[in-house]
Amino acid sequence: MNMDHSSHSTMSSSSSMTMTMVFTNSHDTPLFSSAWTPSSSGAYAGTCIFLVVLAIINRCLVAFKASMEHYWFATHLNRRYIAIAGKSSEAGRIDTDPDAKVASLVTAQGVEESVKVVRRVSREPIPWRFSVDLPRAAIFLCITGVSYLLMLAVMTMNVGYFCSVLAGAFLGELAVGRYIQWNEHDH
Repeated sequence: MNMDHSSHSTMSSSSSMTMTMVFTNSHDTPLFSSAWTPSSSGAYAGTCIFLVVLAIINRCLVAFKASMEHYWFATHLNRRYIAIAGKSSEAGRIDTDPDAKVASLVTAQGVEESVKVVRRVSREPIPWRFSVDLPRAAIFLCITGVSYLLMLAVMTMNVGYFCSVLAGAFLGELAVGRYIQWNEHDH
């Protein structure tokens, strides 16, 4: 008899530990903390508008990172210098000219004309540069932070918050989606 009662209480306590995941339509669902709990329909609408804007900002950050990646890659490809064999530089010609005065010469090709900038076509990884990798990491940090905030909003299981995040993602993609390149090897 005791065993039957104890097994029944164990089963009921284990079944009460499972949490049902159901969307709610409550207008007083806290967002991010208990301090941000809408107390009226207007406050709830304001919270939903905030989530739409936050999701749009998330897509804008992703598009900004993609355009910066494209810029950094193009800069990397154009950062190759080659020396032209057999071409004397203007600076070298002035150095050998006895009638020339001592002065520096800056031309369209730069100080040294025997060096040209050429576009590289290889697909090797970009070398680590502080001027590129620090901003890249900062942008990614912002994207990750905003994405996790949106995830937390959806995890409240509030229908309004969920639809607001979806609406913001849609509007953000509609506005700046063309700037986001999924295939980064196809520049």
